Amino acid sequence: MLRSGTVISLHELKAMGKSIREIVRETGIARNTVRKYLRSDGIPERQPRAKRGSKLDPFKPLLDDYISQGITNCEVLWERIRLQGYTGGKTLVKDYVKPFRPPRQIPAVQRYETKPGEQAQVDWGIGEYVDEQGVLHKVPVFVMVLGYSRAVYIEFAKRCDIRSFLRCLIHALEYFGGVPNVMLTDRMKTVILGMGDDRKPRWHPVFADFAAVIGMVPRVCRARRPQTKGKVERGVRFVKDNFLPGRTFTDLGDLNAQARKWCDEKNRRVHGTTGDRPCDRLSQEQLQALPAEEKLAPFRFETRRVSRDGFVSFDGVRYGVPWAYSGREVAVRLLMGRLEVWFDGRLIAEHLQVHRSRAVVMLPGQYAGLQAAQGHAAARPCARQVPLETVEARSLDLYDRLAEVSA
Repeated sequence: MLRSGTVISLHELKAMGKSIREIVRETGIARNTVRKYLRSDGIPERQPRAKRGSKLDPFKPLLDDYISQGITNCEVLWERIRLQGYTGGKTLVKDYVKPFRPPRQIPAVQRYETKPGEQAQVDWGIGEYVDEQGVLHKVPVFVMVLGYSRAVYIEFAKRCDIRSFLRCLIHALEYFGGVPNVMLTDRMKTVILGMGDDRKPRWHPVFADFAAVIGMVPRVCRARRPQTKGKVERGVRFVKDNFLPGRTFTDLGDLNAQARKWCDEKNRRVHGTTGDRPCDRLSQEQLQALPAEEKLAPFRFETRRVSRDGFVSFDGVRYGVPWAYSGREVAVRLLMGRLEVWFDGRLIAEHLQVHRSRAVVMLPGQYAGLQAAQGHAAARPCARQVPLETVEARSLDLYDRLAEVSA
């Protein structure tokens, strides 16, 4: 069948007074084809060809019966009609079943809107960055989203353990200015040790104590239903796709400073779902007041043992303490960018937080008096020699009286 442009050319040649023989000689098109197109008005329609019989024809009623039962898997249909004598290929079956196959669709769910102050969703995400040597590293990121306002808080950490989780959670509650009624999480091993025989979660005891102190109810979403906490799932994806790509930073402290600024910016933008700014709706959250610092303080501390050379390890950095506490268990906490080391209720060392892994931070006067004490913080028990003149002198009469008594 000729294209419309070629047909127009044939009519133009005829209008120029050329005969069919000349048009055939000039265009190379068959005489009968030229005559057909010049005699017709417009472009002649192609006549449909009679369809040939198919190997599948005898089995189409059987396929229709299977399709009416909801069986549209072509592999299953092909195997079943082969048992009935079908010798054709699988493609014929696919072509026949395609118009009857229902479109794919995800199950419909009911939309749920959170009431003010009712719920926050929390999760860990794993981001990636490349260091100065081109080595790829993974970095955990804590993400918390308030359900009503959609206000978001993120913080990067070096570990995904319970103490890092509580530290980030406290920072998030301080950022939002209050405590929601419910915290929804998935089955993260940080806070859930497993499921009991009653199918209820066994919460980490430290986290359970923390939730009780601040008055927050922890809940876990159903297994294999990430849409239950879709707000924070989208938040984690937003961090990976929006915050991290193309960003440069010097260390974890610099990254978290940029993350804090990014949170402020995103909480001031108009949210696509609510149509309001999260910072405006945050004032309507009706969050519970944060507990007093003396109630939060126990959850800021972590236990460490001082090494023989007088250091404690925290987030991959060694911080110096007075040598006299070597071998002792101490409590450390990170507060306002400073690492504090406490022993028996006394602050014994304080350092600015360092983010470079494997760094060693000395304490001024860390080894003062070490040589004089020969490395011993307490006096060692031993015998003592005294001068001869200090031996007590007794009268000889005393010895005579003692001899009479013994006789």
